[in-house]
Amino acid sequence: MSLSVRVITPDKTVWDAEAEEVILPSTTGQLGILGGHAPLLTALDTGVMRVRQSKDWSAIALFGGFAEVEDNSVTILVNGAERGDKLNLDECRTAYEQAQTRSSASQGGEDRQEKLKAEQSLRKTRALFQAAGGMVKV
Repeated sequence: MSLSVRVITPDKTVWDAEAEEVILPSTTGQLGILGGHAPLLTALDTGVMRVRQSKDWSAIALFGGFAEVEDNSVTILVNGAERGDKLNLDECRTAYEQAQTRSSASQGGEDRQEKLKAEQSLRKTRALFQAAGGMVKV
């Protein structure tokens, strides 16, 4: 049983296709969705969504939002999203490494807002790097 999957940002539709399986980065952990799933509404964290069509997996970096599952339809409304197949792995690696450096440097400082911005940037660049195919040590 297939799922109809749509990923929508404020300015574009990033994904609109049938899929066999979806793995979402919910705020409580990874959430797998198959055909026939019970109705669900969940908050999404910044992370990587994986979509399986036949035997092929696609990765999409999501930047927070919500997902609704109902009647074999998965609608994902997010603040931003980037398909992994559209990203440059080397550029994403460089951005991720720079964000790691900024995050480490901000930890010793007093500016709480700067720490939050650095952490947010690190999470976003990590998701982009992973969606592009990069491996991240945890």
